[in-house]
Amino acid sequence: MSKEMQELQKHWHSMVQSIHSNSNVVAFMNSRFGQYLDDHPFVALSLLMFVAVSAIPIAFFLIFVVSTAIMACIGVIIMEGVVISIGGIALLCVLCGLGALSLGVSGVLSACYVVLSTLINYWYAQKSQIKKQEALGTSLHKSPSILDLSANNGKNE
Repeated sequence: MSKEMQELQKHWHSMVQSIHSNSNVVAFMNSRFGQYLDDHPFVALSLLMFVAVSAIPIAFFLIFVVSTAIMACIGVIIMEGVVISIGGIALLCVLCGLGALSLGVSGVLSACYVVLSTLINYWYAQKSQIKKQEALGTSLHKSPSILDLSANNGKNE
């Protein structure tokens, strides 16, 4: 591995260690819920995505509730119930959509992680195999590519 990659790996490792040594994180990870999320990373990623994408709609809803409460103080008590009910139903619809979206994004990210890690492992395995063969002094015997075969077929005809 290159020096930059090793340095990045060391920096990343120190950042992860500082997060894991935080007392709040340790207390959460020792709880039942933390253990469940540790055992089920897809659920943890889905929950993280849901919380991240639902923060703005919840903030808008809270601003909406506060503003309608202020209007209720002015004298629109009946309208407040109707408007908050409609807003609550709209928030429910948005959060259900965001929940489905976060599950989809988590699925895509999980699939990308599996594919990329497989490709990287395959690439490093090929690279180490080449280095081993070069160290032993043997040459690589590559099979002819499709283009080479088609070129040879064209010459034979």
